[in-house]
Amino acid sequence: MRRLILVLCAAISILAVSCGKDKDINPGTGGGGTKPPVDPPATSTDYLALAKETRNFSNNNLLTSSFSYRANTTTHANNCYEWYNVSQIYADAALITAGDASAAAYMNRTFQFMEGFWDKSDARGGYFASVNLNGTGAAGDKFVDDNGLTGMVYLEAYEVTGGADKAAYLAKARACADWLINSGLWDNTYGGGFWWNTSKPDKPTQSNGVAMQLFAKLYTLTGETIYRDWAVKVNDWLRANMFDSASGLYIWKIDGGGAGTKHYEKFTYDNAIMLEADILFGEALKDPSYLAKAQAIGNAMNAVLWNAQYKGYIFNTDPTQTRVNPAWCGWGTQGMIRLYEQDKNEKWLTYARNNIDALNKANRNADTKAYYYFAGFAGNDRSPEIEGVDQAWMQRIQAMMSKYDNK
Repeated sequence: MRRLILVLCAAISILAVSCGKDKDINPGTGGGGTKPPVDPPATSTDYLALAKETRNFSNNNLLTSSFSYRANTTTHANNCYEWYNVSQIYADAALITAGDASAAAYMNRTFQFMEGFWDKSDARGGYFASVNLNGTGAAGDKFVDDNGLTGMVYLEAYEVTGGADKAAYLAKARACADWLINSGLWDNTYGGGFWWNTSKPDKPTQSNGVAMQLFAKLYTLTGETIYRDWAVKVNDWLRANMFDSASGLYIWKIDGGGAGTKHYEKFTYDNAIMLEADILFGEALKDPSYLAKAQAIGNAMNAVLWNAQYKGYIFNTDPTQTRVNPAWCGWGTQGMIRLYEQDKNEKWLTYARNNIDALNKANRNADTKAYYYFAGFAGNDRSPEIEGVDQAWMQRIQAMMSKYDNK
């Protein structure tokens, strides 16, 4: 989930993207919001209409004839990134759930396109991070977070489709989990944990968090104990090594190369991932204490990662990082909706709703309906890039929120 240079076997360098933080972002420590919102937005918003507008922009500007999606509309219009494409599948699954059946055809065709990312030269498989727009040329590193998230995306697509497509989504989600188990990217360095990718630069919370989600949900669906055992293993490592009890939140990462340096910065989407991981883990093991843990993360997010002035989630706890990103900050809305689905406490919906509205003010181009990669909360300092993944995540959380428009 972040940018890096991949040197291909033909010695050609291309820019690829994983679902980690951008390498140009250098987070510091401290900072964050402390005061939660008191009231919902003054005016009601038609979130389903917003989701459809976002989808229309992606259709008209990012979608290709191969049913892949361009990375962005500017510098990487000829690149196609794995987690960008599956995020669009995730967005379409949410739109289907919200009642727009027309998204199913796009979702299923992009799922077919994803086969071009799969490593067919290795019996273990796994998704590469990048291909050409027509699905050729897959190469470079494979990422734990990309493959873990992809498995979760497919399990949601599995829930909203039927027939042969349904079986195919479940089979590929299992293949993603099986690649994680057999990839060799879990080892005893730092007492366990998955490396971020096959280059093994560091062990981040988010990579392990999405893996934990996938293992827990697959155990719930299949009853196969290997998935339960891996969910337990990942959870134990995360709680022992990445949970900061002082803040109630998870830290960013442990550096690679044997240095073992912990980075205590807190990111919104890392903790939204862990919140959802705890919910899924508790459901899988039938342990209600994990809902309480998820609620505690939610409360900590809303104490530390919330901007009280603009009523939206910050990118991270560096007080100098005043810009927000639709995908990474938008993930906080998904986390809050997941909590509401569990306990029906409407305070979570207030945070979820306000966060979308804050991103609409900060990042949305009112004319084109597109979202800028980064912007200040006031809509200042907008970066020129229109990234596909940001459109996908805004479509997704808008569609999810539409279910609760009248709450």
